[in-house]
Amino acid sequence: METICPDCRQPLEQTAGGAHCVTCDKDFQLEPRCPDCHQPLEVLKACGAVDYFCQNGHGLISKKRVDWQPVPR
Repeated sequence: METICPDCRQPLEQTAGGAHCVTCDKDFQLEPRCPDCHQPLEVLKACGAVDYFCQNGHGLISKKRVDWQPVPR
């Protein structure tokens, strides 16, 4: 899934710390969101594994289903 700039609607380039829009010359942090309710997910880290949990009744969300939304830094 391609991440789109919220300002100019162009594809974002992945960077080590998030994403960058070449057109707008802006950096973004990527925030994990629930694909069902679009609310921020809680990030659970244990024993080297990272899981995502929706506190709005959708439970554990597979990392393949996470909706990554750009947030300005």
